[in-house]
Amino acid sequence: MISIIDDDGSVRAATHNLVRSLGYVVNTFASAEEFLRSPCLNDTSCVITDIRMPAMSGLDLQAHLLATGYRFPFIFVTAFSVESDRDRAMKAGATCFLSKPFDGETLIKCLEAALASNGRSATG
Repeated sequence: MISIIDDDGSVRAATHNLVRSLGYVVNTFASAEEFLRSPCLNDTSCVITDIRMPAMSGLDLQAHLLATGYRFPFIFVTAFSVESDRDRAMKAGATCFLSKPFDGETLIKCLEAALASNGRSATG
């Protein structure tokens, strides 16, 4: 299962539609907190998340999950690319860091690399 977390509903929907069109099982969330409360947390194979969100950022989510033993790939997307955010994400093990707007081909390549890196299925 691919979990998409973005506070922008249009980005969330577009990313969901693209990933689902590839045959993946997808769940979407408007916040990191919503994702953490979700029962699908344990079934997640990859997280695609915005860096900057109200309350808990994508970077804070990544750090929280790593600290609590969850190890799945992260693909970060952001409209406000900052080198220090990219460095922090990649040092913590992110697969990709994409600036919005990103093209579908690039996201697909990142997703394929992320899933290959952990050997988990995301199809249903």
